[in-house]
Amino acid sequence: MISIKSPREIEAMRKSGAIIAGMHIGLRDIIKPGISSWVIEDFCRDYIESHGAVAAQIGFEGYEYATCVSINEEICHGFPRKHVMLKNGDLVKVDTVVELDGAFSDSCWSYAVGEVSDEVQKLMDVTKKSLYMGIDQAVIGNRIGDIGAVIQHYTEDENGFGDVREFVGHGIGPTMHEDPSVPAYGEAGRGPRLKEGMTITIEPMINMGTWKADVSDPSGWLAVTEDGGWSCQYEHTLAITKDGPKILTSQDPEFDAKYL
Repeated sequence: MISIKSPREIEAMRKSGAIIAGMHIGLRDIIKPGISSWVIEDFCRDYIESHGAVAAQIGFEGYEYATCVSINEEICHGFPRKHVMLKNGDLVKVDTVVELDGAFSDSCWSYAVGEVSDEVQKLMDVTKKSLYMGIDQAVIGNRIGDIGAVIQHYTEDENGFGDVREFVGHGIGPTMHEDPSVPAYGEAGRGPRLKEGMTITIEPMINMGTWKADVSDPSGWLAVTEDGGWSCQYEHTLAITKDGPKILTSQDPEFDAKYL
């Protein structure tokens, strides 16, 4: 069932989202060559808890960490690891969910470690732009498929990357994962119609090569690209309103001004 949120509930999600945003902003100074991915986990857990919120991924279906930290060819759900050191040129994705007074928000961001190659920078730029192209489709009366169609056309047809199919965005609040599913691929004009008060995540995961994922890792969590190509992800939580899509996890009020 798709839940419709009141203005009060959306405002509560915006407060939760502000904590995620602040955490991601702080990571810009944390992520650098030579640190372990566990340093990211420590920082994020401390940031969330020190702001009076709950790191909602801990305990979700047995997951043990506040963050997913996925590096290079890892698409998503990578564990933070003390023995894995970040190197210059790496691409790291940090995903987390925050719960504040019953309100949930979800956001993933990608970070260049030191200086990345032109190819990696293009992947990051295209993935981030595709997120915002999807957000622009999140208006009352459009359908879920309109979001995925523009992302897929831009990332695959125009730029030759692979648009992951195995993992999708979702409704959110008052629980972490709700209907509807929000694929970053698909056909325009298909799927549930967007209505005022819906809150969803849009989270394209874009690969340098094939879109196909390998989910055979013994952990039961980690997904990597089937061909070893690197992967990038950006994700925002947003609300569908009569004034257009409103980003609830914005890190940049100037860049996101039209969505606030």
